[in-house]
Amino acid sequence: MTTAAIIVAAGRGLRAGGGIPKQWRPLAGRRVADWTIDRFRHQVDHIVLVLSEDDQNAWDEFLGSDLLLAKGGSDRAGSVRNGLDALDGLGIEHVLIHDVARPCLSSQTIADVLTALTKHEAAAPGLAVTDALWTGDEADVTGTQDRTGLFAAQTPQGFRYDAIVAAHAAHSGGAADDVEVARAAGMNVVIVPGDADNIKITRPEDFARAERVLGTDMDVRLGNGYDVHRFGDGDHVILCGVKIPHDRGLQGHSDADVGMHAVTDAIYGALAQGDIGQHFPPTDPQWKGAASEIFLRHAVELSVQMGYNISNVDCTLVCEYPKIGPHAPAMREEMARIMGLRVDQISVKATTSERLGFTGRSEGIASLATACLVKS
Repeated sequence: MTTAAIIVAAGRGLRAGGGIPKQWRPLAGRRVADWTIDRFRHQVDHIVLVLSEDDQNAWDEFLGSDLLLAKGGSDRAGSVRNGLDALDGLGIEHVLIHDVARPCLSSQTIADVLTALTKHEAAAPGLAVTDALWTGDEADVTGTQDRTGLFAAQTPQGFRYDAIVAAHAAHSGGAADDVEVARAAGMNVVIVPGDADNIKITRPEDFARAERVLGTDMDVRLGNGYDVHRFGDGDHVILCGVKIPHDRGLQGHSDADVGMHAVTDAIYGALAQGDIGQHFPPTDPQWKGAASEIFLRHAVELSVQMGYNISNVDCTLVCEYPKIGPHAPAMREEMARIMGLRVDQISVKATTSERLGFTGRSEGIASLATACLVKS
């Protein structure tokens, strides 16, 4: 299934205070929008960020990133339609529509909605109302309301792409959310369990609550990786996915990409999931000469399955030759592509061992890597 998320971030949200739209206000060391965007990385294939034309700085910032951008409409429904149009032609089967002001979304909620869409045409998280409900006139209680069968709606709300596109095209406007649009088109929407922490930032005091949620939910893991490959016959080496001409090649069961191996093991280490050899045994002939991209992708996918986002990786290559500096930008870009990260989350650098030891004698190349993973 090809999946996408539309993050609606075109609203002004000034009720939350701060003098700027709430999505751009700081929250626990980052902006609200940054938290929200990262919740969907590695869980969907495409992310569309819908921005107001008034947020030109944000538009410029995200242009050229891994996000698709769409302009906000005159109302929320118009913004969603523009986000849906941005996905046209990409073969999207399932789409999630989410409010940018819900940065405390869990990976489990995303997974629950996507799983429900494999059997239903629409699904959304909701919390059963458990408190007594009143009607009121200013400060006075005027009556009570039966809470039986009532749910507090949350996002992301998920739909089969073609169905929600048609539903929005047919809707006359004025809907509270996309579930209302879907139901008006005759779609059946199933409720998946909501999360009390999946709050929508609306008022100034909501920022303090969101900071508490993000703080208590923080699970940061570090992993280290180390690998060595000796030189042998050849006319090039592959380091961090980049082919570099050299008078010798690196020997190994796979393509001997020592940098990528170290990063892969760093991710496995952070997850406490062993090393490459346990997942891809060198005794298995199917991995002979295999591209190390296969191993790295597996480690990244495993981190997603276990509910972790990769915050950043740092890789150091230890060798006298070849010179790494001229190739480091290409290495960062290739590693970012494979891992689904931004380039600024990837560090590739090099050092020598001052002509000491096997690397100093140019007998091989060593690599050390560190990976930081954060529970999503």
